[in-house]
Amino acid sequence: MKLFTLAEAEAMLSQVREQLEAMQACKREVDAVRDYLEHAVSSTSGNGHVRDENTLAEKRRKAEALVEDINDRLRVLNEWGIELKGLDEGLIDFPSEREGRVVYLCWKLGEEHITWWHEIDTGFANRQVL
Repeated sequence: MKLFTLAEAEAMLSQVREQLEAMQACKREVDAVRDYLEHAVSSTSGNGHVRDENTLAEKRRKAEALVEDINDRLRVLNEWGIELKGLDEGLIDFPSEREGRVVYLCWKLGEEHITWWHEIDTGFANRQVL
């Protein structure tokens, strides 16, 4: 497990921000496609036939590509040693050392700097000011 100093984690924020924002954009598109597909399925004719199978197939392929993009970006974060804790909220944890034990430096998309930390076995609700 890579352990980050505060300075190392701060230096990664612009790259992390870029990955998160792209992941969130993909997720919004996936959600829109899912809503479209759910509506299309619920409005199929009584015999179970879909009106425009080609459009539905194209939408499914698009959703699959978007999910693959999200997963690729998640792999990048993991390779960097960074943990995504909540995509919708943009929650990120950087493993770090504090007083001889491993903790998380906690950052949320929209925050300018990393100013919070929490224990490994607690979460965002228990974060404390550095």
